[in-house]
Amino acid sequence: MLTVKQNFLETLKRNGSPDRLVNGYEFMKLLLPDPLLIASGHGLRAPGRGVDAWGVSWELMEGQPYAAPYHGKGAVVLEDVRAWREKVVVPSFRDSYDWTIARLIAASANPEREFTTVFFPGGLFERFHLLMGIEGALIALMTEPEAVTELLATIAEYRMRYVQILVENLHPEIFLIHDDWGMKNNLFMHPETWRTFFKPHYAELYAYLHSEAAIVVHHADSFLEPIIMDMVEIGVDVWQGALPQNDIERLQRELDGRMVIMGGIDAAIIDTPDTNEEIIRAEVRRACATYGTGGHFIPCETYGLPNNILYPLVKTLIPDEINRYNQEVFGHSS
Repeated sequence: MLTVKQNFLETLKRNGSPDRLVNGYEFMKLLLPDPLLIASGHGLRAPGRGVDAWGVSWELMEGQPYAAPYHGKGAVVLEDVRAWREKVVVPSFRDSYDWTIARLIAASANPEREFTTVFFPGGLFERFHLLMGIEGALIALMTEPEAVTELLATIAEYRMRYVQILVENLHPEIFLIHDDWGMKNNLFMHPETWRTFFKPHYAELYAYLHSEAAIVVHHADSFLEPIIMDMVEIGVDVWQGALPQNDIERLQRELDGRMVIMGGIDAAIIDTPDTNEEIIRAEVRRACATYGTGGHFIPCETYGLPNNILYPLVKTLIPDEINRYNQEVFGHSS
């Protein structure tokens, strides 16, 4: 029987031989928190409003699980993309950070089960629309391509330095990078727009990470069928968050092992106040049985972190049902 790490690597290989389905995030040791993530101020941890390192306002309401960007009156950083040089203050990096906690977490990783993993939220498109609001960002892509190109290049330069500092200090084996490029049933923009403005920057970033022997896991709980082969070209090793609204079976055939699809379990069905064991197990089993035979698939909730599940029963039953499936189909589980 392969170890968890060995089984993941076999799943990653185009002609690999995994002996069971990888069970969600089991192969990751998340180095949370790391000092760059703390300094970025991304999101909020306590109810109220706050501002991140880019000047973007966030709001966490009582009773809500996660913070959301706040773009109310007077809170939008960049109303006119042409004014980005005057309005956008790119965060600076300090000469040194305290890496103690992150390194202690890394040292505690199980060598047979876990790859050290850093979490990098607020992707290139996300940072762009956080600064402008989603409507303003999408309009700017159509009306002010020159200014948008300049701003995105500046954000991309910051992001490159960010990952370089992480590599220099933590040498992570996996980068879990977030950038949602679509909704449930479509991209946020025409595929050619994405290819023009975003693809080159991601190709450069992911080429650098591969040069440092890192594995790229890109989270996008989105409909991405129109750019699936582009994702291969920019160097995504694992697409995490694949919604079942995508034709995952067809994509598996088209990819032919060139990228792993991780997701397929519809959180909208199971992570609800009125969920129950039967509903949860049925949806997990559907994903395993439907996509598992296509290869290069990791059953997982589509959320971008393992601790984002809202209801405890769901958190417990997803990995349990995957293990049951593996035991029944392959004769062993993790």
